[in-house]
Amino acid sequence: MAILGRAGWRVVGFWRPLGAVCRTSPRCYSVPSEHTTEKSVPYTKTLKQDDGLRGPTKALPSSADVVVIGGGSLGCQTLYHLCKMGLTNVVLLERDRLTAGTTWHTAGLLWQLRPSDTEVELLAHTRHVVSSELQAETGLDTGWIQNGGLFIASNKQRLDEYKRLMSLGKVYGIESYVLSPAETKELYPLMNVRDLYGTLYVPKDGTMDPAGTCATLSRAATARGATVVENCPVTGIQVNPDHMGVRRVRAVETAFGTIQTPCVVNCAGVWATKLGELAGVNVPLVAMHHAYVVTERIEGIQNMPNVRDHDASVYLRLQGDALSVGGYEQNPIFWDVVSDKFAFSLFDLDWNIFMQHIDGAINRVPALEKTGIKSTVCGPESFTADHKPLLGEAPEVRGFYLGCGFNSAGCGKELAHWIIHGRPEKDMYGYDIRRFHHSITNNSRWLRERSHESYAKNYSVVFPFDEPLAGRNMRKDPLYQGAFSCVQILDYDYYGAYEITKNKDYKYNELLGKEYTFDFPPHHGTIRDECLACRCSVAVFNMSYFGKFYLMGPDAKKAADWLFTADINKAPGSTVYSCMLNRRGGTESDLTVSRLQAGPTHLPLTPECNGDTYYLAVGGAVAQHNWSHIQTVLQDQGFDCTMADHSEDMGMISIQGPRSRELLQEIVDADLSNEAFPFSTHKIITAAGHKVRAMRLSFVGELGWELHIPKESCVPVYQAVMSAGAKYGVRNAGYRAIDSLSIEKGYRHWHADLRPDDTPLEAGLAFTCKMKTSIPFLGREALESQKATGLHRRIVCFTIDERVPMFGLEAIYCNGVPVGHLRRAEFGYAIDKTIGYGYIRKPDGGVVTPEYIRSGEFSLERMGVVYKARAHLKSPFDPDNKRVKGIYSTE
Repeated sequence: MAILGRAGWRVVGFWRPLGAVCRTSPRCYSVPSEHTTEKSVPYTKTLKQDDGLRGPTKALPSSADVVVIGGGSLGCQTLYHLCKMGLTNVVLLERDRLTAGTTWHTAGLLWQLRPSDTEVELLAHTRHVVSSELQAETGLDTGWIQNGGLFIASNKQRLDEYKRLMSLGKVYGIESYVLSPAETKELYPLMNVRDLYGTLYVPKDGTMDPAGTCATLSRAATARGATVVENCPVTGIQVNPDHMGVRRVRAVETAFGTIQTPCVVNCAGVWATKLGELAGVNVPLVAMHHAYVVTERIEGIQNMPNVRDHDASVYLRLQGDALSVGGYEQNPIFWDVVSDKFAFSLFDLDWNIFMQHIDGAINRVPALEKTGIKSTVCGPESFTADHKPLLGEAPEVRGFYLGCGFNSAGCGKELAHWIIHGRPEKDMYGYDIRRFHHSITNNSRWLRERSHESYAKNYSVVFPFDEPLAGRNMRKDPLYQGAFSCVQILDYDYYGAYEITKNKDYKYNELLGKEYTFDFPPHHGTIRDECLACRCSVAVFNMSYFGKFYLMGPDAKKAADWLFTADINKAPGSTVYSCMLNRRGGTESDLTVSRLQAGPTHLPLTPECNGDTYYLAVGGAVAQHNWSHIQTVLQDQGFDCTMADHSEDMGMISIQGPRSRELLQEIVDADLSNEAFPFSTHKIITAAGHKVRAMRLSFVGELGWELHIPKESCVPVYQAVMSAGAKYGVRNAGYRAIDSLSIEKGYRHWHADLRPDDTPLEAGLAFTCKMKTSIPFLGREALESQKATGLHRRIVCFTIDERVPMFGLEAIYCNGVPVGHLRRAEFGYAIDKTIGYGYIRKPDGGVVTPEYIRSGEFSLERMGVVYKARAHLKSPFDPDNKRVKGIYSTE
């Protein structure tokens, strides 16, 4: 038996100093695929490793509607939900036995509160399935234990984070309590509370048995007609081009036969990258060692809640009358050469790495210092660049879906809905493979750095303005270092792990550290100055990261009519703001669409035009999502047109403010008057001797123009703008200023206050939809139905008089009852108030009318404190839209 003491390691019969048993060699960056088959996990329900079977457990069908590959947690969930949604000709292939890869040894903790409304909803669904639905359906026990969860706060910032979670939880009816150290001690007598600031207690958190849950899910699925085949490794994925040249899944190959299928779901865990390679699909995840130990019996620990001590980066999972102790370290071991023969296997535990968790656990529960260790568990887990799973259809191959990168609660229902209906029900963009630009999904340096940082920071406080240090400088815009670069970005130092020298005097890291607060950040004044320069004079924004696409070809007009909610049947030279929807009417994108004049080819500003051609400008962070959505729609509809991506060939600067016309008129050869250059138009002009595409648009609610510039011309044009603007007090302004200016004006940010689960009608964007025409467009039928029945949820603008910051996730109350939460919030410097937007529902589920909003008494809860709020049906700043038209005379 081993003892968890700090000073030494006890083996039965004698003491040895810790150093005598822990390896003292330098920390390895990664390890080969050596492993042991010894199991020591705290589950009584584990499936047999070897029952003598060497071939598949069932005969393979010749065809299937869907083939799920991987019999772990998400594979079994997806199979179950596909069957529940009506598909019966579905097959799950597992190379060994169910749960043999990583699921069998996972901790199975379920924490209901997360800093994301989507995650809260997903976890609520998972909890319902494992705690009641499966047992009611099958009569089998899934192993769910509801013993509660306790989050430890050792400082004010951590407790503030927990209070934010508590406020969001109230919207979803999740019971939680902030406890004092004394109250925590009463709840958990064995806990050391002397260094605590407080805790968050969630009574209905609990623990899943992953192996037992998978067994129950697979039985429920087979009862509905699914086929589960174990001991059947996949050897190939057949992919062929269709009549349009689009690569599609055709079949799954094994040594025991081939299954014809149009749809494959990659749920292969740490083996998902290898499986993706069989189809020519990049799967950006890495495998790492992840460990925990199981203690001997601890007197008095029975029925205690699970504990997450984030500041010590450790968790304590109740295991009967013992604890499982694990955590996230800054020097995890990468598993670079993933073995195909690894099944029900573990690695040797590296105590040099793991002892940091022991120290944190003993500090929190001192009884552990004299408690023996019953077993150690060190197995592989898969991790991604942002610690979120990879879901959805791969951009490279139609019919190849991803369901991997998980180490927490699953998303099987959403993935099943995605496969059957083309989109999930919830907003899953944060998990969608298309959130990553195609240029980096096969970049090993970016993936390794970002995955390491996400792992190392997994238990860090989730601040509103967090930014990664890893994976920087992978893509650079034309103005980088030439104009806008202010602080040097250094190579990633892995936080000093792996004997890599930690960066010293790193100015950028120091600046970020000052922003990590739930109060107004230190740069609040800088952002204010940028915003007020834009409101009162002129500011310049670097928007070069935007996606810049051309849609062209014989069916370009048909495609544009179908894709875009706005009416694009306007004269060449026009620009419209539009949305793109899914079939359910949810908003997949907002963007500007410009109809081009026919003329000579002059790339990148003017492509070859043999008919209708459209220039699309989309948010850079979601460019890949937009590109993939458009390509999918074009393929599904069979439109004869093409897309061209010129995002890297052009930069983009936006000049905004009351003096923007005066400034630009000094460097361009065009008349910028209202009559010659109206709002929502564009043209090719010369700026400082360089050809650019100028668009009269604004994302901040001011008079202004965007200049779309060939990359080689970006720096001289920018320099000319700044030189001409010096007399007007021109300022560079950043994205934090855009966030404030845009919310103040009531403009939406996609994936903040406008998402795939929001319709334009709910989002106050009905003006973007050509409902008064007879032109069909994707999602129109859903909008017509919603319009007929009324809006049961609606976005509302709120302001408060108290000078406190809000960031989103704050609870919204109407007449004292929770009706929603803020999606997005900033400080508005022109109105001098905190302003937020959120979607609300009536408690009775009825239609949310303007009168309901006008008559209600609203309040917002921030970290447990409730503030009276004013609801606005229109933006409180320039509600008549005069400023974008250049009308400032009345102010």
